[in-house]
Amino acid sequence: MEHVNRREFLARSAAAGAGMAAGCAARAGQDAPPPRPRDTIRDRLWIFTVPAGCDDDWYEQGGVRGGSRMTPAEGAFYLNVPNLILVRNQERPPLPHLEKWRAKTTFEQYALSFRPLDRVLWSVVGSSGAGGMRELGPVLQLARQYPNISGIYLDDFIVNARPRDGRNVGQPALQPGELKSVRERMKPLNRPMEIWVTLYSHELLPEHRHYRGCDPPLANFLGLFDVLTLWTWSSDELKTLDQRLAALEAIAPKGARIALGMYVWDFDGKKPVPLDVMKHQCDLARQWILEKRIQEIIVLGNTGLDLGLPSAEYAREWIARVGGERIPG
Repeated sequence: MEHVNRREFLARSAAAGAGMAAGCAARAGQDAPPPRPRDTIRDRLWIFTVPAGCDDDWYEQGGVRGGSRMTPAEGAFYLNVPNLILVRNQERPPLPHLEKWRAKTTFEQYALSFRPLDRVLWSVVGSSGAGGMRELGPVLQLARQYPNISGIYLDDFIVNARPRDGRNVGQPALQPGELKSVRERMKPLNRPMEIWVTLYSHELLPEHRHYRGCDPPLANFLGLFDVLTLWTWSSDELKTLDQRLAALEAIAPKGARIALGMYVWDFDGKKPVPLDVMKHQCDLARQWILEKRIQEIIVLGNTGLDLGLPSAEYAREWIARVGGERIPG
Protein backbone atom coordinates (compact mmCIF):
# COMPACT_ATOMS: atom_id res chain seq x y z
CA MET A 1 0.00 0.00 0.00
CA GLU A 2 1.27 3.45 -0.91
CA HIS A 3 1.29 6.28 1.63
CA VAL A 4 2.59 9.83 1.45
CA ASN A 5 5.03 10.65 4.23
CA ARG A 6 6.15 14.15 5.18
CA ARG A 7 9.24 14.04 2.94
CA GLU A 8 7.20 12.95 -0.10
CA PHE A 9 4.58 15.61 0.58
CA LEU A 10 7.26 18.32 0.77
CA ALA A 11 8.80 17.02 -2.44
CA ARG A 12 5.44 17.28 -4.19
CA SER A 13 5.02 20.78 -2.81
CA ALA A 14 8.41 21.74 -4.22
CA ALA A 15 7.45 20.28 -7.58
CA ALA A 16 4.23 22.28 -7.54
CA GLY A 17 6.27 25.39 -6.73
CA ALA A 18 8.43 24.69 -9.74
CA GLY A 19 5.25 24.43 -11.81
CA MET A 20 4.14 27.80 -10.46
CA ALA A 21 7.44 29.34 -11.51
CA ALA A 22 7.10 27.81 -14.94
CA GLY A 23 3.62 29.32 -15.28
CA CYS A 24 4.97 32.75 -14.34
CA ALA A 25 7.78 32.33 -16.89
CA ALA A 26 5.23 31.47 -19.55
CA ARG A 27 3.29 34.65 -18.79
CA ALA A 28 6.57 36.56 -19.13
CA GLY A 29 6.94 35.26 -22.68
CA GLN A 30 9.02 32.12 -22.09
CA ASP A 31 7.89 28.63 -23.04
CA ALA A 32 6.41 26.57 -20.23
CA PRO A 33 7.72 22.99 -19.89
CA PRO A 34 5.52 20.34 -21.50
CA PRO A 35 3.05 18.64 -19.14
CA ARG A 36 4.28 15.45 -17.58
CA PRO A 37 2.66 12.18 -18.64
CA ARG A 38 -0.40 11.15 -16.63
CA ASP A 39 -0.05 7.43 -17.10
CA THR A 40 -1.08 5.94 -13.75
CA ILE A 41 -4.52 5.58 -12.21
CA ARG A 42 -3.51 8.00 -9.42
CA ASP A 43 -2.70 10.67 -12.02
CA ARG A 44 -6.35 10.49 -13.14
CA LEU A 45 -7.89 10.55 -9.64
CA TRP A 46 -9.75 13.60 -8.33
CA ILE A 47 -11.56 14.59 -5.17
CA PHE A 48 -14.80 16.59 -5.42
CA THR A 49 -14.88 19.08 -2.56
CA VAL A 50 -16.96 21.79 -0.91
CA PRO A 51 -16.02 23.96 2.08
CA ALA A 52 -15.73 22.03 5.35
CA GLY A 53 -19.05 21.23 7.00
CA CYS A 54 -21.27 22.18 4.05
CA ASP A 55 -22.89 18.74 3.88
CA ASP A 56 -23.48 18.23 7.62
CA ASP A 57 -27.28 18.46 7.26
CA TRP A 58 -27.25 15.57 4.79
CA TYR A 59 -25.31 13.35 7.18
CA GLU A 60 -27.49 14.27 10.16
CA GLN A 61 -30.55 13.15 8.18
CA GLY A 62 -28.88 9.74 8.04
CA GLY A 63 -28.12 9.73 11.77
CA VAL A 64 -24.42 10.66 11.49
CA ARG A 65 -23.94 13.48 14.00
CA GLY A 66 -21.04 15.67 14.98
CA GLY A 67 -20.26 17.19 11.61
CA SER A 68 -17.21 17.16 9.35
CA ARG A 69 -14.21 19.47 9.75
CA MET A 70 -12.12 18.19 6.83
CA THR A 71 -11.14 20.90 4.36
CA PRO A 72 -10.81 20.32 0.61
CA ALA A 73 -6.98 20.23 0.70
CA GLU A 74 -7.03 17.85 3.68
CA GLY A 75 -9.37 15.58 1.73
CA ALA A 76 -6.91 15.38 -1.17
CA PHE A 77 -4.08 14.62 1.25
CA TYR A 78 -6.14 11.97 3.07
CA LEU A 79 -7.00 10.14 -0.15
CA ASN A 80 -3.55 10.79 -1.66
CA VAL A 81 -4.93 12.13 -4.93
CA PRO A 82 -3.23 14.88 -6.98
CA ASN A 83 -6.29 16.59 -8.48
CA LEU A 84 -9.17 18.52 -6.91
CA ILE A 85 -12.53 20.07 -7.81
CA LEU A 86 -13.75 22.92 -5.61
CA VAL A 87 -17.48 23.61 -5.79
CA ARG A 88 -19.06 26.64 -4.14
CA ASN A 89 -21.83 25.64 -1.77
CA GLN A 90 -24.11 27.87 0.32
CA GLU A 91 -22.25 30.93 -1.02
CA ARG A 92 -18.98 29.56 0.38
CA PRO A 93 -16.25 30.52 -0.29
CA PRO A 94 -17.52 34.10 -0.64
CA LEU A 95 -16.90 35.90 -3.91
CA PRO A 96 -13.78 38.10 -3.77
CA HIS A 97 -15.58 41.42 -4.29
CA LEU A 98 -17.32 40.87 -0.94
CA GLU A 99 -13.98 40.68 0.90
CA LYS A 100 -11.85 43.56 -0.32
CA TRP A 101 -10.86 44.36 3.25
CA ARG A 102 -8.93 41.09 3.62
CA ALA A 103 -5.18 40.72 3.06
CA LYS A 104 -6.00 37.59 1.03
CA THR A 105 -9.47 36.76 -0.22
CA THR A 106 -10.90 33.39 0.76
CA PHE A 107 -10.61 32.38 -2.91
CA GLU A 108 -6.86 33.07 -2.70
CA GLN A 109 -6.54 31.25 0.62
CA TYR A 110 -8.10 28.13 -0.87
CA ALA A 111 -5.91 28.42 -3.98
CA LEU A 112 -2.79 28.69 -1.79
CA SER A 113 -3.71 25.46 -0.01
CA PHE A 114 -4.06 23.78 -3.42
CA ARG A 115 -0.59 24.69 -4.70
CA PRO A 116 0.87 21.18 -4.09
CA LEU A 117 -1.82 19.68 -6.35
CA ASP A 118 -1.39 18.93 -10.05
CA ARG A 119 -4.76 20.09 -11.40
CA VAL A 120 -7.58 22.12 -9.87
CA LEU A 121 -11.05 22.85 -11.23
CA TRP A 122 -13.10 25.71 -9.76
CA SER A 123 -16.86 25.88 -10.02
CA VAL A 124 -18.60 28.58 -11.99
CA VAL A 125 -21.93 26.79 -11.58
CA GLY A 126 -22.00 25.47 -8.02
CA SER A 127 -24.28 23.31 -5.87
CA SER A 128 -27.99 23.53 -6.80
CA GLY A 129 -27.06 25.37 -10.00
CA ALA A 130 -26.02 28.56 -8.20
CA GLY A 131 -23.67 31.01 -9.88
CA GLY A 132 -23.19 31.43 -13.59
CA MET A 133 -21.40 33.96 -15.74
CA ARG A 134 -20.99 36.42 -12.86
CA GLU A 135 -18.60 33.94 -11.24
CA LEU A 136 -16.40 33.41 -14.29
CA GLY A 137 -14.42 36.65 -13.90
CA PRO A 138 -13.21 35.96 -10.33
CA VAL A 139 -12.24 32.40 -11.28
CA LEU A 140 -10.25 33.50 -14.33
CA GLN A 141 -8.51 36.17 -12.28
CA LEU A 142 -7.50 33.47 -9.80
CA ALA A 143 -6.32 31.21 -12.63
CA ARG A 144 -3.95 33.98 -13.77
CA GLN A 145 -2.25 33.78 -10.36
CA TYR A 146 -2.31 29.99 -9.92
CA PRO A 147 -1.32 27.98 -13.03
CA ASN A 148 -2.51 24.65 -11.63
CA ILE A 149 -6.11 25.87 -12.01
CA SER A 150 -6.79 23.97 -15.20
CA GLY A 151 -10.45 24.64 -15.86
CA ILE A 152 -13.95 25.34 -14.59
CA TYR A 153 -16.59 23.00 -13.24
CA LEU A 154 -20.33 23.24 -13.90
CA ASP A 155 -22.22 21.39 -11.17
CA ASP A 156 -26.00 20.80 -11.13
CA PHE A 157 -26.13 22.32 -14.61
CA ILE A 158 -29.83 21.65 -15.22
CA VAL A 159 -31.90 23.71 -12.77
CA ASN A 160 -35.62 23.84 -11.92
CA ALA A 161 -36.37 20.53 -13.62
CA ARG A 162 -40.12 19.87 -13.50
CA PRO A 163 -42.27 17.44 -15.50
CA ARG A 164 -44.84 18.99 -17.82
CA ASP A 165 -46.84 16.74 -20.13
CA GLY A 166 -44.05 14.20 -19.83
CA ARG A 167 -41.48 16.72 -21.04
CA ASN A 168 -38.56 18.18 -19.14
CA VAL A 169 -38.73 21.95 -18.66
CA GLY A 170 -35.52 22.31 -16.67
CA GLN A 171 -33.22 25.08 -17.81
CA PRO A 172 -29.46 24.90 -18.31
CA ALA A 173 -27.53 27.21 -16.00
CA LEU A 174 -25.66 28.60 -19.04
CA GLN A 175 -26.89 28.85 -22.61
CA PRO A 176 -24.77 27.68 -25.58
CA GLY A 177 -23.83 31.24 -26.48
CA GLU A 178 -22.61 31.83 -22.93
CA LEU A 179 -20.52 28.65 -23.04
CA LYS A 180 -18.89 29.84 -26.26
CA SER A 181 -18.21 33.18 -24.54
CA VAL A 182 -16.54 31.28 -21.71
CA ARG A 183 -14.15 29.71 -24.25
CA GLU A 184 -13.23 33.10 -25.63
CA ARG A 185 -12.65 34.58 -22.19
CA MET A 186 -10.32 31.71 -21.23
CA LYS A 187 -8.07 32.12 -24.28
CA PRO A 188 -5.96 35.02 -22.89
CA LEU A 189 -4.64 32.67 -20.19
CA ASN A 190 -2.55 31.08 -23.01
CA ARG A 191 -2.79 27.58 -21.63
CA PRO A 192 -5.33 24.76 -21.91
CA MET A 193 -8.42 25.44 -19.82
CA GLU A 194 -11.23 22.88 -19.71
CA ILE A 195 -14.96 22.90 -19.03
CA TRP A 196 -16.32 19.96 -17.01
CA VAL A 197 -20.02 19.31 -16.36
CA THR A 198 -22.08 17.14 -13.99
CA LEU A 199 -24.40 14.56 -15.57
CA TYR A 200 -26.67 12.41 -13.42
CA SER A 201 -26.97 8.90 -14.77
CA HIS A 202 -30.74 8.67 -14.21
CA GLU A 203 -31.20 11.62 -16.59
CA LEU A 204 -29.70 9.56 -19.40
CA LEU A 205 -32.24 6.73 -19.22
CA PRO A 206 -35.47 6.96 -21.24
CA GLU A 207 -37.62 5.74 -18.34
CA HIS A 208 -36.70 8.70 -16.13
CA ARG A 209 -40.01 10.35 -15.29
CA HIS A 210 -38.87 13.92 -16.08
CA TYR A 211 -37.52 13.12 -19.52
CA ARG A 212 -39.78 10.36 -20.85
CA GLY A 213 -40.44 10.93 -24.52
CA CYS A 214 -37.66 13.47 -25.05
CA ASP A 215 -33.90 13.65 -25.20
CA PRO A 216 -31.85 13.95 -21.99
CA PRO A 217 -31.64 17.63 -20.98
CA LEU A 218 -28.02 18.07 -22.03
CA ALA A 219 -28.12 15.99 -25.20
CA ASN A 220 -27.68 19.04 -27.46
CA PHE A 221 -24.99 20.57 -25.24
CA LEU A 222 -22.51 17.73 -24.88
CA GLY A 223 -20.18 18.93 -27.63
CA LEU A 224 -19.59 22.18 -25.70
CA PHE A 225 -17.85 20.45 -22.78
CA ASP A 226 -14.40 18.91 -22.51
CA VAL A 227 -15.22 16.33 -19.84
CA LEU A 228 -18.57 14.71 -19.03
CA THR A 229 -18.75 13.56 -15.41
CA LEU A 230 -21.18 10.73 -14.71
CA TRP A 231 -22.80 10.49 -11.26
CA THR A 232 -25.27 7.93 -9.93
CA TRP A 233 -27.30 9.58 -7.18
CA SER A 234 -28.70 6.42 -5.52
CA SER A 235 -26.43 3.54 -4.50
CA ASP A 236 -29.31 1.13 -5.26
CA GLU A 237 -28.84 2.04 -8.93
CA LEU A 238 -25.13 1.21 -9.05
CA LYS A 239 -25.91 -2.40 -9.95
CA THR A 240 -26.80 -1.07 -13.42
CA LEU A 241 -23.80 1.28 -13.66
CA ASP A 242 -22.59 -0.37 -16.86
CA GLN A 243 -25.94 0.35 -18.51
CA ARG A 244 -25.71 3.97 -17.38
CA LEU A 245 -22.21 4.45 -18.77
CA ALA A 246 -23.33 2.87 -22.04
CA ALA A 247 -26.25 5.34 -22.20
CA LEU A 248 -23.80 8.23 -21.94
CA GLU A 249 -21.42 6.70 -24.48
CA ALA A 250 -24.33 6.39 -26.90
CA ILE A 251 -25.00 10.15 -26.95
CA ALA A 252 -21.52 11.54 -26.21
CA PRO A 253 -19.66 13.21 -29.09
CA LYS A 254 -16.94 11.12 -30.69
CA GLY A 255 -13.74 11.36 -28.67
CA ALA A 256 -15.47 12.87 -25.62
CA ARG A 257 -13.68 12.35 -22.32
CA ILE A 258 -15.73 10.83 -19.51
CA ALA A 259 -15.07 10.97 -15.77
CA LEU A 260 -16.79 8.57 -13.40
CA GLY A 261 -18.00 10.15 -10.17
CA MET A 262 -18.14 7.93 -7.09
CA TYR A 263 -20.01 8.81 -3.90
CA VAL A 264 -19.09 7.46 -0.45
CA TRP A 265 -22.45 8.70 0.92
CA ASP A 266 -25.81 7.88 -0.66
CA PHE A 267 -27.48 11.31 -0.67
CA ASP A 268 -30.73 9.78 -1.98
CA GLY A 269 -30.91 7.00 0.60
CA LYS A 270 -29.39 9.07 3.45
CA LYS A 271 -26.86 6.37 4.28
CA PRO A 272 -23.26 5.39 3.56
CA VAL A 273 -22.74 3.58 0.27
CA PRO A 274 -22.80 -0.11 1.31
CA LEU A 275 -19.36 -1.70 1.26
CA ASP A 276 -20.21 -4.32 -1.35
CA VAL A 277 -21.59 -1.61 -3.62
CA MET A 278 -18.57 0.62 -2.97
CA LYS A 279 -16.30 -2.23 -3.96
CA HIS A 280 -18.38 -2.84 -7.10
CA GLN A 281 -18.12 0.75 -8.34
CA CYS A 282 -14.40 0.91 -7.52
CA ASP A 283 -13.77 -2.32 -9.42
CA LEU A 284 -15.64 -0.97 -12.43
CA ALA A 285 -13.78 2.35 -12.25
CA ARG A 286 -10.44 0.53 -12.37
CA GLN A 287 -11.57 -1.73 -15.22
CA TRP A 288 -12.99 1.12 -17.30
CA ILE A 289 -10.03 3.45 -16.94
CA LEU A 290 -7.65 0.67 -17.96
CA GLU A 291 -9.94 -0.08 -20.94
CA LYS A 292 -10.11 3.70 -21.66
CA ARG A 293 -13.90 3.80 -21.51
CA ILE A 294 -13.37 6.56 -18.95
CA GLN A 295 -10.43 8.94 -18.59
CA GLU A 296 -10.79 10.27 -15.01
CA ILE A 297 -12.19 9.12 -11.64
CA ILE A 298 -13.69 11.48 -9.04
CA VAL A 299 -14.38 10.64 -5.37
CA LEU A 300 -16.95 12.76 -3.52
CA GLY A 301 -15.86 14.13 -1.21
CA ASN A 302 -13.98 15.73 1.69
CA THR A 303 -17.02 16.18 3.96
CA GLY A 304 -17.65 12.43 4.10
CA LEU A 305 -14.10 11.32 4.85
CA ASP A 306 -13.77 12.11 8.56
CA LEU A 307 -17.09 10.69 9.81
CA GLY A 308 -16.05 7.06 10.18
CA LEU A 309 -17.86 5.83 7.06
CA PRO A 310 -16.61 2.36 6.03
CA SER A 311 -17.10 3.34 2.38
CA ALA A 312 -14.73 6.30 2.82
CA GLU A 313 -12.01 4.15 4.34
CA TYR A 314 -12.48 1.60 1.56
CA ALA A 315 -12.01 4.33 -1.06
CA ARG A 316 -8.75 5.37 0.59
CA GLU A 317 -7.45 1.79 0.75
CA TRP A 318 -8.51 1.14 -2.84
CA ILE A 319 -6.62 4.20 -4.08
CA ALA A 320 -3.53 3.08 -2.18
CA ARG A 321 -3.80 -0.35 -3.77
CA VAL A 322 -4.47 0.55 -7.41
CA GLY A 323 -3.14 4.13 -7.71
CA GLY A 324 0.27 3.10 -9.03
CA GLU A 325 -1.07 0.92 -11.85
CA ARG A 326 -0.07 2.06 -15.32
CA ILE A 327 -2.72 2.90 -17.86
CA PRO A 328 -1.83 1.24 -21.18
CA GLY A 329 -0.48 3.62 -23.83
